[in-house]
Amino acid sequence: MNRNYLWRKPLTGSRFCSKKSRLNLWMPFVGALLFCALTPDLLKAQDEDRPFLPGPVRVGTINPGDVLVSNFNASSNLQGSGTTIVDVPANAPLALFFQGNAPLGLTTALNILQKGFVLVGNFPSPDGSCGSASAGSVLVIDKSGHLVSTITDSTIQGPWDSALFDEDSTAKFFVANALSGAVVRLDLDVSSSGVTVHKATQIASGYLHNCDPVTFVDAPTGLVYDPKEDVLYVASTADNAVFAIHDAAERPNDGGIGTLIYKDQKHLHGALGLAMAPDGHLLVTNNDSDSINPDPNQPSELVEFTIHGKFVKQISLDPTPGGSFGLAVETVGKTSRLAAVDDSVNLFLIWTLKTQE
Repeated sequence: MNRNYLWRKPLTGSRFCSKKSRLNLWMPFVGALLFCALTPDLLKAQDEDRPFLPGPVRVGTINPGDVLVSNFNASSNLQGSGTTIVDVPANAPLALFFQGNAPLGLTTALNILQKGFVLVGNFPSPDGSCGSASAGSVLVIDKSGHLVSTITDSTIQGPWDSALFDEDSTAKFFVANALSGAVVRLDLDVSSSGVTVHKATQIASGYLHNCDPVTFVDAPTGLVYDPKEDVLYVASTADNAVFAIHDAAERPNDGGIGTLIYKDQKHLHGALGLAMAPDGHLLVTNNDSDSINPDPNQPSELVEFTIHGKFVKQISLDPTPGGSFGLAVETVGKTSRLAAVDDSVNLFLIWTLKTQE
């Protein structure tokens, strides 16, 4: 990759096939499996003695380094009715991690606590439309895929995305709400037996939010929390902008939309998923909605910019619009992994990159 400040060219690239679904990533994958065609180059690389039969199907515990993907769509592709989370280990077969009971609609509000509990938002719709969707809740699932409890609160109104600051026995869980256009901070108490809410505080509001027949909803989505600066970054899709909420961890009141840090009509086309690169730059996907600054010459873009609002770079994940969706970044030592979803052709991509010396 052409970078002069952090990453060298990718060392490896991986693609996983998935069924059409809303996907969310955790770096420490997808409902029904769809075969992925191999290119001639990849076929040549296959050993002629490679067996056809797959490895054993696993249903079990998640491990560090696995990627989890939550499904917002069901196998019928009906939005707001997905009930599964799939585990994608680095060197093992796909595994069904969680199977919930309909109606759910598991969203990109997906995080994992140090004690092994998975937090995931649900935003159910009986007919696949946002107009009939209910407020939903946050599920607490143990590391073996068993539902432990459900978090409900009046401030949880269509949990669409989330960010987590985990301090082992306590945690700050930030949730972006699609039905209210607000962000709530849930102060959590975490033990070996479960998760409870100590306090719920609405810390931001006023973001544009509306139903969309194609994307389900356009509302505040991607959240990134920077604990060093105590700043929560919010990608608001309908506003087509990224905002910063200061003093997010302890703020006792609603700070409105916060400070605008990035609004770029040239490169933003429905700011959606959000992640932070190892150097502190922010990465945002675009939903390419027909109602939000669409550009057919910039389809499925993943955009990089500084926290001070300076554009750095963009890449297209797919030649058709609407492909870029969930993304995540994991850094261990001098190696980083960037994971992104291409929702147009239902692919899950991972780049492994080396940081500069």
